[in-house]
Amino acid sequence: MSLTIGVDVGGTKIAAGVVDEKGVIGARARRETPSHDPAAIVDTIIEVTKELAADHEVDAVGVGSAGFIDSARSRVLFAPNLAWRDVPVRDQVADATGLPAVVENDANAAAWGEFKFGAAEDVDDMILLTIGTGVGGGLVLDGQIYRGAHGVAAEVGHMRVVPDGHLCGCGLRGCLEAYASGTALVREARAAASLPSAERLLERAGGDPQRITGPMVTELANDGDELAIVLIAQVGRWLGEAMGSFTALFDPAVFVIGGGVSAAGDLLVGPAEEALRKHTTGAGHRPEPEVRVATLGNDAGVIGAADLARV
Repeated sequence: MSLTIGVDVGGTKIAAGVVDEKGVIGARARRETPSHDPAAIVDTIIEVTKELAADHEVDAVGVGSAGFIDSARSRVLFAPNLAWRDVPVRDQVADATGLPAVVENDANAAAWGEFKFGAAEDVDDMILLTIGTGVGGGLVLDGQIYRGAHGVAAEVGHMRVVPDGHLCGCGLRGCLEAYASGTALVREARAAASLPSAERLLERAGGDPQRITGPMVTELANDGDELAIVLIAQVGRWLGEAMGSFTALFDPAVFVIGGGVSAAGDLLVGPAEEALRKHTTGAGHRPEPEVRVATLGNDAGVIGAADLARV
């Protein structure tokens, strides 16, 4: 059975794995991301690839990275949360490892993983929304990743939803990411820390609002904390409104919600589904997309990147 390596490059960690044709990870490697040093990031990708290839006969390597990837799946043109600017990652990895390589947007890789082996394996048209530090997106239309004319399609987190709204990490204002991400969840939770209803949340953070994290909010929501439930629902409503717009454009069969905030499950999905129905043109008179929680978890990017190295 053919084996390939998938590498998922995030802002804080680089995860890699040897993946077979069924999407099963047989071996893993992990490093912290030297996010402010472009050369060091590539060196770390090469290091984990060589480590895994030393013990397994692999055919290729796929690298999933946040940011804009060119249509040749070769260069990282721009990555807001990494130091990469027009870096020829594919060629650098291939030259150093001797393996054929491709580079893919990390959300595209995760979408492909969920499409081939996860929550959307029964449909041909799906949209993945990853809700973590930011909001990533991946589109699979008619069984193919949609990359756009220049390779940088589906940056759904940077769709403008509030004119002159909150500042986004990309430098613009009012992006979906500034309202429906883990970062936005933390911002709103810290802003609410002075409310009487924030007692449990503030206690969990040791009395310091600046120590509130997204996982804290999600855990408290799952434990029934009313404020945390409201904060998660707010993220869900923003997502649902955006999904209504995506439905008008792409008519997907399924939306898959992944990323760390998806651990809130129905507390996130319920408000998202309600907002989707409210903001879908012709709701009740057309087939409506399903909303599902991702099933591959943090492995989606590794599995998808590895499989895309075969495509």
